[in-house]
Amino acid sequence: MLDSKDKKAKYINPYTDFGFKRLFGVEGNIDLLLDFLNQVLPRKYPIVELTFGNTENIPELEFERKAIFDIHCKDKTGDTFIVEMQKAKIKFFKDRALFYITLPIRTQAQKGTWNFELEPIYYLAILDFEYDEKEERRKFERYVNLKDQDGDIFYDKLNFKFLQMPLFTKKENELVSQYDKWCFFLKHLEEFDEIPAILNEPIFQKAFKTAEIAKFSKEEYDKYQESLLNYIELKGVVDTSKEEGKTEEKIEIAKEMIKENFPIQQIARLTKLSIDTIEKIINEMKNKP
Repeated sequence: MLDSKDKKAKYINPYTDFGFKRLFGVEGNIDLLLDFLNQVLPRKYPIVELTFGNTENIPELEFERKAIFDIHCKDKTGDTFIVEMQKAKIKFFKDRALFYITLPIRTQAQKGTWNFELEPIYYLAILDFEYDEKEERRKFERYVNLKDQDGDIFYDKLNFKFLQMPLFTKKENELVSQYDKWCFFLKHLEEFDEIPAILNEPIFQKAFKTAEIAKFSKEEYDKYQESLLNYIELKGVVDTSKEEGKTEEKIEIAKEMIKENFPIQQIARLTKLSIDTIEKIINEMKNKP
């Protein structure tokens, strides 16, 4: 038997495109998204209504925008705003964040006479990596808006919120808010075997039920496995454009796939390693101390 950290996951990895969308990007889970956004966004009034916008309005970016949602929101005062929500591990992340936030800006353009009044926009990024800058590596959350040279807010309708999940370090007994609970849930979801006592409440019970892999149809399971493989490669186990052909890097990919319970034949096909090599890796993983 593989040890506890190598066993098959019961729940999805929420940072995969499939997992992220399953939790937050379907109409049936609007209650999850509503609860999550009301904890995360730095707003005075809670959101009471939300709808999904069109995220495929730029065809050449469709692949990159699989797990990016334009969410149109209304708070209890009647004010409306847009949330651009994503998770990503990509090069030039800040540049892309700035570029992506321009998309919901441009979609507000109106034909004919228009006074250019815009709805506020919040760009929310849930990141499973840390920035490269040393200063920023110390910050779990970063809230950014446009200010002048004296630090006064110049424009309050453009807002960024970044959560660097590796820097969230609270333990179960240290969670004091719903915000803490959501962060704890997202960071550790794939590790859980059962619902922790601190999260045993209706909103998280539904989230766990949504994330349970055993409840997937065959088609959903296949899509999740494909999404998981893309995540593993993207996470930097190997840079396929530069490291292709290096056996040791392929072995690292194979190990990750074994942990996620990929079939041996599929691992062999995708890594180009022999079945004998993969079986040897499995035995080594089973027998390691």
